[in-house]
Amino acid sequence: MTVNALDLIDLDKYAIHLPSSGKLRNLLAETQAQLIDDGCAVLRGFVRADRITDLVLEADRVAGKGHRSFNKTNVYFTADNPNYPESHPLRRFFDRSNSFVPADNFGPESRIRSIYEWPRFSAFVQQALGEDRFFRYADPFADVIINVAEEGAGFPWHFDTNNFTVTLAIQNAEQGGEFEYCPNLRTPDDENYSGVEAVLDEQCSSVKTLVLQPGDLQIFKGRYSLHRVRPLSGSRRRYVAIYSFVEEPAMVGNPERTRQLYGRVLPIHLERAGVRADTLVD
Repeated sequence: MTVNALDLIDLDKYAIHLPSSGKLRNLLAETQAQLIDDGCAVLRGFVRADRITDLVLEADRVAGKGHRSFNKTNVYFTADNPNYPESHPLRRFFDRSNSFVPADNFGPESRIRSIYEWPRFSAFVQQALGEDRFFRYADPFADVIINVAEEGAGFPWHFDTNNFTVTLAIQNAEQGGEFEYCPNLRTPDDENYSGVEAVLDEQCSSVKTLVLQPGDLQIFKGRYSLHRVRPLSGSRRRYVAIYSFVEEPAMVGNPERTRQLYGRVLPIHLERAGVRADTLVD
């Protein structure tokens, strides 16, 4: 059974199904302004309130299939590099305890995937970002995933591998789980290690805090904005669906990062390890 994204999205508020409408032009202008300002745009109540339970039930069904990992990671998900001083961001590692349900658990019957597969959705995201080169992520583990986080879990400071990430809040923990980010901290040509170090040392005044509610959609340039999720508390799990888009059609996650996040790699991750749209560390 395939499902229809039009049954989930609040099209009265977000008329992305009407490509020539004034409502969509206004929505795009507002979204583009947010993205230009700080690389992040939020569409509150993107999914209808009466459909949130359906998404929670789907997340409940697949939550046990996530890869749970408890390790230490740096901002870039790379191995330690002793060629740098210990204070360098490449050598600073933080506890990470999290679980990601990979994309091969979301088939054609998935409501969560249906949003990603709807052509008008990706067209809207592309227009909002103003990108000429724009493709759905080719990684078979990572185009559509769910982050499952429980009490004590969080996600330390990091950059995303993929250029553009779209997240859909499905269920919040009872407390915690705030999203913090430092907008546009690096560029495709500049790692800005000193700026990253300032954030890690809590000496950066540009960090922003965002609290998403179930049904909210976030468009985020996570490749360039350092970000984290603060630790959670309470018995209720936090569910966030993550939709990924990139600038290169053949791009997948690098093997080291893929193994950390999903516990396994496929031949495609080894074959395409060097396919990137920039020369950033990761």
